[in-house]
Amino acid sequence: MQSLKHIWLFIRTNLWIIPLTLLLVWLLFRFLDPAPPKVLVMTTGSETGAYHQFGMALKEELAKQKIDLQIRPSRGSLDNLKRLTDGTGEVQIGLIQSGTESLLQPEQRKRLIGLAALYHEPLWLFQRKGANITQLSDLEDKRVAVGSDGSGTWAVLKGLYQEHQDLTRLELLNDGLWRKMGSTAAANALIADELDAAFLVLPAGNRLVTRLAANPDITLINLSQADAFAARLHFLEALDVPKGLLNIAQHVPEQDTKVLSPVAMLVGNQDFHPALTAVVLEAARKVLREGNLLDQPGRFPAGEPMGLELSAEADYYHRQGVPFLQRYLPFQVASAVDRYVVLIIPFIAIMFPLLKSMGPLYRWRVRARVYRWYEHLRRIDKLIHSGKIRERYAEEIQGLKDLEGELNHVDVPLSYAHELYSLHLHVRYMIYRLGTMQSEEEGEEASGPA
Repeated sequence: MQSLKHIWLFIRTNLWIIPLTLLLVWLLFRFLDPAPPKVLVMTTGSETGAYHQFGMALKEELAKQKIDLQIRPSRGSLDNLKRLTDGTGEVQIGLIQSGTESLLQPEQRKRLIGLAALYHEPLWLFQRKGANITQLSDLEDKRVAVGSDGSGTWAVLKGLYQEHQDLTRLELLNDGLWRKMGSTAAANALIADELDAAFLVLPAGNRLVTRLAANPDITLINLSQADAFAARLHFLEALDVPKGLLNIAQHVPEQDTKVLSPVAMLVGNQDFHPALTAVVLEAARKVLREGNLLDQPGRFPAGEPMGLELSAEADYYHRQGVPFLQRYLPFQVASAVDRYVVLIIPFIAIMFPLLKSMGPLYRWRVRARVYRWYEHLRRIDKLIHSGKIRERYAEEIQGLKDLEGELNHVDVPLSYAHELYSLHLHVRYMIYRLGTMQSEEEGEEASGPA
C-alpha cells in the first residue's frame, strides 16, 4: 500500500510531461514532410510516339509499388514544358528533349528540377542521294525540313545555327526555301522527292527512321562537324552510328556515321514530391534495362547529360543507387520508416533530458514534504537570536510538540527515511533547547534580589 502511494506521488509529480510530450509530437508531425502521394501525373507526348510508350511502361512498373502513374498525352517537348511550368500543379513530371529548356524564361526554369537523362534521340539528317551534303553550309541551296514550330527538332537547330552564327537564316527559313514540317510530313516529302534533306529528332528504332533507312534513294548524312558542335553545346552528344546499324541488309548507313544527339530527359516541377525520386528512377531503370540500338544496356537513366540541375535526391540515386531501406522493403513501408526515423531522432533528443529530470523532481517533491517543516525551526532560531523568545517559550514548545505529532504521520519512501528521522531529532533538540532556556531564565528570576 505504501509503495502504491509513492508511485502515485511520482506520477503526480511528473504529470506535466504528458501535455508537453503531446505538444512536442504535434509540432514534429506538423512540420514533418507529408507522406508521398500514391498518385503521380506525367505529361508525355503523342500516343504513337516514344515518349508516350516510355510513360506507359513506367506506369506498369510503378504500379508494382502501389503508385498510380496517370499519363497525359501531349504534342511533345514544348507542350510538356508549358504544362510543367504553368503553376497549376496538374502534372508533376514529364519528358522533354534536352536543349528545349533553353527556350524557357528564367522564372519558368526555376520551377523545374532534373531527374534523369533517359535515352538518346539523335538528330538524323537524311538526304536524297546525290545531294552531297556533309555540313550545315551545304544546305543553303537545298529544300530542307527543319521541324515544326516549337518542336524538339527546331530547338536543336536553333542551337546549331546560333553556334554557326547563322541563326537569322534559320528563322527566315532561308528566304522560304526551308520548310517547317513535322516528322511524318517531312519523311513523306523526302520520299516523294519534294525535299532534298530533312532533319528529324527520333529514337534509333523509330518507324520513320527505319522507313527512311530502307529507301534506296535516301542516305543518312555523316555530319562532319558533329564533334565540334557537341563540344560547344552541352545538351548534345556526338554519337557513332556503325555501318549497317539501321538496315543491315542494305548496309545503311554505308559507313560509320557521326550524328548529333540530344537526350530525352525526365524532369519534375515544384509539385513533385522528392521522396518519389528514387522509386520513379528505379522504375525507369527497369524499363530501360535492355537499352536500344544506340544505348548500351544499363547506360540509362543517368545524371548526364542534363540541361537542368539535378535534384538532391536524383543526384544521390545516380551516385549511390536506391536508398538503403528501399532495397529491402516496399516503397510505401520504406518511406514511412524513413519519415518516422527522422521524427524519432529529434523526439528522443528532446525527451531524453526531460525524462532525466523526472527523478530529480520526484526527489525534490519527497524532500519538500520533510524540509518544509524546517521553516518552523528557522523561525524559532530567529526569535532566539532577536531575544523575542522569552515571552513565548510555552507557546513555541507546545507548537513543536504538535509538529512532532504531525511528523509521526508523514509518509516517505524508505530511501528518504533518514531525512525524516533527522527532522525528528532536530525538533526534539529544539524542544530541549527551549526548555533549557526557559528553566535557566526562571532560575535567574527566582535567585534575583528579594
